[in-house]
Order: sequence, then structure tokens, then C-alpha cells
Amino acid sequence: MKIFCQGVGEANPDITGASRAMKKSEFELCTKNGVTDITEIEIGYDGLSVAQSKKGNPLDLTKAQLFLALASEIPDGDKLVPNPNKKWTDVDKSLPDVAITVYGPPPTSGTRDAFVELAMHEGCKALDYFKKKKGELDKDGFEKLVKEKCTPMRQDGPFIEAGENDNLIVQRIEADPNALGIFGYSFLYENQDKLQGVKIAGTSPSFETIADHSYGLSRPLFIYPNLGKAAENPVIDQFVDFYLSDTGIANVAGVGYVAMPAEELQATRDAWTTAKP
Repeated sequence: MKIFCQGVGEANPDITGASRAMKKSEFELCTKNGVTDITEIEIGYDGLSVAQSKKGNPLDLTKAQLFLALASEIPDGDKLVPNPNKKWTDVDKSLPDVAITVYGPPPTSGTRDAFVELAMHEGCKALDYFKKKKGELDKDGFEKLVKEKCTPMRQDGPFIEAGENDNLIVQRIEADPNALGIFGYSFLYENQDKLQGVKIAGTSPSFETIADHSYGLSRPLFIYPNLGKAAENPVIDQFVDFYLSDTGIANVAGVGYVAMPAEELQATRDAWTTAKP
């Protein structure tokens, strides 16, 4: 996204993909650098999987439990303190008595952005401390608090940044039955002979639960074409046309992503035919 928004020319892509919606700050960077004729196209869904080895005992976690395990700071009475939880039993006595070990993506990853928004922010909002703060602050003040205090992941050991290589995370959690990994559902789908999905509030990740949004860590996927370049580069229109064709959508599903329901897909196709920046 940063390279896409750096400018117009051969050094910059005419289309970029993203596993979450473009941020306001990114749109402003695009505008500043003359990349102004862009449009947003939703092309399917992905589930953010929290996965574990098939050798491990199946887990079922809430978003609040994920937050209490992975956040840099957590509530203690009426204040926030550095996260003291070392084992899952420290989070909840009903969870396994093993050390918290979770491999995940770095801050530069769209998967990390989506996990923070879908799991960490929603998890912290479910806690009494933040519920109380919501009643005390206006909307902007509360959202600022959530962004500042619920975004940072702990850096004292239990959460381990494994880089952008999801295959490395797969290898590490396959080797350790007590470890968890965070990545897109496609990697769980491709490695289901070795891994199993952790349930989120009782629901397992699957094509069906991601498509109907019953799985709590589902997210939309987007592409962003620079329509300003389409006049001189007809491949842009052709590429998006292919992406939204039956063949293109089948390819999206074929690599482990989830196709949009028929009505949503038709709405996206209709929007593309009349797309304006």
C-alpha cells in the first residue's frame, strides 16, 4: 500500500491488494503524491485463523481471553498494568496449564492490522474496565483509548513475531503442540493435515462460517486499482474484469479464500462497471 501510494509511474504498481480496507492515512498519502483516481473493490473474504498442531488438545478461546493473553497491558482493578499472564491458566482457570506461546505477524502486515482490529480491540472492549471507560468518555475519546491501549502486543516473550513468512509459523506450531499461530485461513486450509483451527467463542473457522460472518475473525479482501492509469494501460481494466469473472472468483476460492455470496458479488460487479475514483 505504501508503494502504491508513493506516486504514479513505472516504479509504482497500478493495482494493489489488501487484507483490510485502506486506512485514512494511506488515502491521504496517495492524494498527497498524486494517486487520486483510485477505487475500492471487495473481492472476497478471509478468516484470520488462530491455529494449533493437530497433536494439541483443541482450544476454544474468546476474544477477551486472546486480549488478556497477548496485550502489552491489561486491566487490574481500576488501572492498566504490564501483562503478568505467563500461562493460559493465568488468563482463565478453565484453560490448559501450559505457557502462552503464540507466533504472529509483524506490525507491517495487513494480517496483524486485521488481528488487532478484530481480536485485540474487540477483546478489550468486552472487559469491565473498558466498558466503564466507554461510559465515562465521549466516542472519540474512547476510540483513542482503545487504539492507544489495546493495540500494542506484548514483547516479553509469550507473543513472538515470526515475520511475514506464514510457512515458518506453520512449521513452528507443528513442532510444538502447545504453541498457537496467527495467519490467514488459507494457510490453515492448505495445512489441515497438520493443523487445526482454534475455535473463537465456540465457532471453528471454515469456508461457511467465514462467509456468513459467524466466525468472529473473518475479514474482507480488497483490490485498489488506479483508474487514472487505465486510459494509458488497458491491462488494468482487463485485470479487474478477470478478477471479477467466474473464473477469477473460482481462483480466489481455490487458494483458500472465501468467495462472496452471489448477491454481494453481483453488486460488486455492478459497481465496477460504473466505477468512479
